[in-house]
Amino acid sequence: MARTPGFGVDVGGSGIKGCTVDLRSGSLDDERVRILTPQPATPIAVAEVVATITGEFGWHGPMGVTLPSVIKRGITYTAAHLDPSWKGLNAKSLLSEYCQVPVVVLNDADAAGLAEMRFGAGRDSDGVVLLLTFGTGIGSALFVDGELVPNTELGHLQIDGIEAEVRAAASAREDEKLSWADWAVRVSRYLQVLENLLWPDLIIAGGGVSKKADKWVHLLECRTPVVAAALRNDAGIVGAAAAAAEGRVR
Repeated sequence: MARTPGFGVDVGGSGIKGCTVDLRSGSLDDERVRILTPQPATPIAVAEVVATITGEFGWHGPMGVTLPSVIKRGITYTAAHLDPSWKGLNAKSLLSEYCQVPVVVLNDADAAGLAEMRFGAGRDSDGVVLLLTFGTGIGSALFVDGELVPNTELGHLQIDGIEAEVRAAASAREDEKLSWADWAVRVSRYLQVLENLLWPDLIIAGGGVSKKADKWVHLLECRTPVVAAALRNDAGIVGAAAAAAEGRVR
């Protein structure tokens, strides 16, 4: 079966990574390129990195770019782990100008969720499915019978008076040098609050820490089945490429 190529770039708080994607299989088509996120992560500085990655592959078609932001119709309304100057910016226009190709922009966790629902751990799942990405912060993507509810931003919920991602992001485990067991207690508390709000049928644990799922997922205490993301930390790239190929706009 012939491959169907796409291209995605995933902008994170610590790194920006991109690659060509086979949209039939949901797999990366080449070695991905990763460049450290510039500090400060201003719109122009990030756009230059995204354009550099695009140029590395000689990509000329539609492409998807994820951002850790609430995004509606190409406009970024928040700027978690990015420079505040992103707020209210037409990111779609900026990135299209720098990359010289049509760009679709979407929330990073939403992109990862789209990839997992189509190609990964959520494939063929109905009901309420919640994907959570544990990294610099916590991203969330919510699906009801396969349909995305965009921009949920559940990592910013207040849990016991503290923002969830401050205590339960993967970065918190590293910064505080927590054991896997101690971190799992924090994640469990977070999941229990989400369960009582949303009553999900499945929770998918994603982000870079999903590569070490065997060290912590079995330690979680919650009533909902929790599985590791199948596409691991490449899900954002794959979901961005798929969104661009479909012309998905939110």
